[in-house]
This record gives sequence, structure tokens and C-alpha cells, in this order.
Amino acid sequence: MNDLGLDSLDHVELIMNIEDEFNFEIPDGDAEKLLRPRDIVEYIAQKDLST
Repeated sequence: MNDLGLDSLDHVELIMNIEDEFNFEIPDGDAEKLLRPRDIVEYIAQKDLST
């Protein structure tokens, strides 16, 4: 996320916004791995398919 100009607080805010938007909780261990936009898209797609 640093490549996008985001710091750790921005990352936390982004994760919280994703949780609110898609109505599921992202465990801290998973959130730490979501470092690229592609990681986030794949994570959301995986969660969507598993429900």
C-alpha cells in the first residue's frame, strides 16, 4: 500500500470501509496480507463465492 501513498492508518481505514461495504469482518491476520489492490479484489471475490 505504500506504493499508493497509503500509510498504516489509511490501510486500517480501507479495511474498515471494505467491511462496512461488503458486510463481513476481515480478521486482522487476513487484513495484514491485503497489501495490493489485487489482493483485496481476490479476497472479496473469495468471500463472495464462499457465502
